[in-house]
Amino acid sequence: MPVQPYIEAISAALWEEMERDKEVFLLGEDIGVYGGAFKVTKGFLEKFGEERVIDTVLAEAAIIGAATGAAIVGMRPVAEMQFADFVTCGFNQLVNNTASIHYRWGLPVPMVVRLPSGGNIHGGPFHSRNPEAWFFHQPGLKLVAPSTPYDAKGLLKAAIRDPDPVLFFEYKYLYRRIKGEVPSEDYVVPIGKADVKRKGNDATIITYGPTVHVALDAAQDIAGSDEYDVEVLDLRSLMPFDKEAILQSVKRTNKVLILHEDTLTGGIGGEIAAFINENAFEYLDAPVRRLGACDTPVPYAPTLETEFLPGKDKVLKNLKELLEY
Repeated sequence: MPVQPYIEAISAALWEEMERDKEVFLLGEDIGVYGGAFKVTKGFLEKFGEERVIDTVLAEAAIIGAATGAAIVGMRPVAEMQFADFVTCGFNQLVNNTASIHYRWGLPVPMVVRLPSGGNIHGGPFHSRNPEAWFFHQPGLKLVAPSTPYDAKGLLKAAIRDPDPVLFFEYKYLYRRIKGEVPSEDYVVPIGKADVKRKGNDATIITYGPTVHVALDAAQDIAGSDEYDVEVLDLRSLMPFDKEAILQSVKRTNKVLILHEDTLTGGIGGEIAAFINENAFEYLDAPVRRLGACDTPVPYAPTLETEFLPGKDKVLKNLKELLEY
């Protein structure tokens, strides 16, 4: 299989879905002539034309509103927020309208909102947020958060074909840093299915997005130094999340660390911890631990951002305390 960077897998998914289905179109700020802030849509305007690659005004409310309207009349829009942080400007459209239309009118809303998320890029508080918890709480939305090129391409294809609105969290830090094998033939990764990225028996790290790679590095280090065998479960989908996969892993390893880059308080790790407590308490040999970013805005300074994020050293500290409990 060919090897692709994470960003190229996303671009390939969009290109192939636009070739496959004429109802798929893109809209967002600077996605046409400029090719997108991160060049995900470079060359799309020349291939598909301005009716299917639409450069919009700088108005996220208009972008999400227009995408919602197009979806309910049978088209399949993919709306890009230039940075995930800016989705706040379209919050009313997304939460009050998009998420509730199927419940209110019985209509499908087949649309995707791409959300370039996360820190480690020294972008400060307005370009580095992980906003998934805001929407995790809202019925009517599906949320996916791939960590690898394979999952990014397969989940984006699945999201575009889905009858419901899907928020696609893609991670700027991973764009050109993570590469992996991606099939040339058509495939999808089912929404709602987790993936064991590393098997283990002594503890489980439940995570998603960029912290999957932090977890894998920490698990490898602790296997070499202390000979503990740590499992890494990549949720891939946040809503719905794979309850069965979580329970299977917890019952096997009996100790759990939930890890995400989003700030700790109010993060989705709290809901997952509650789910484990309610459904697998008798299998636990230690309290469920959570690790996230500090409860502050994302700092600009590289040194402060490193301290803010849940990096490998913090994961190792929590893992050792958990394993020795």
